[in-house]
Amino acid sequence: MCVLCGQDFVAQAHWTDRYVEDRARAAGPDADPTEYQRDRRRDRAHRAAVTNEVLAYYGLRVKDWAGSKYVLSDGKGNSRIVQDLGALWPAAEKILGRPLDPLDPALKERMLDGALAR
Repeated sequence: MCVLCGQDFVAQAHWTDRYVEDRARAAGPDADPTEYQRDRRRDRAHRAAVTNEVLAYYGLRVKDWAGSKYVLSDGKGNSRIVQDLGALWPAAEKILGRPLDPLDPALKERMLDGALAR
């Protein structure tokens, strides 16, 4: 366990990280490990960007931290380290101090408006 952040070093991969890992395993032992790392980083960056579109509605933001965890923060300086995207929603609720509804009609409308504006 890390004495600075209290997180475990070894954790099971969350299902959102499995796609790149499964693809790397399927490529076999001759696959280029640097390509795997590039794909993994690119995939995490994409997931963080999509997640930030949703979190912006609540005034929150998530950043990838060293390719292993995410840092969730608000505009007031509050932050939490989350292991994976599965731990994100409960952490967001703790930062905001209220339950969040991912099916909120206003959130859905904002997401649709943002998609149409692109």
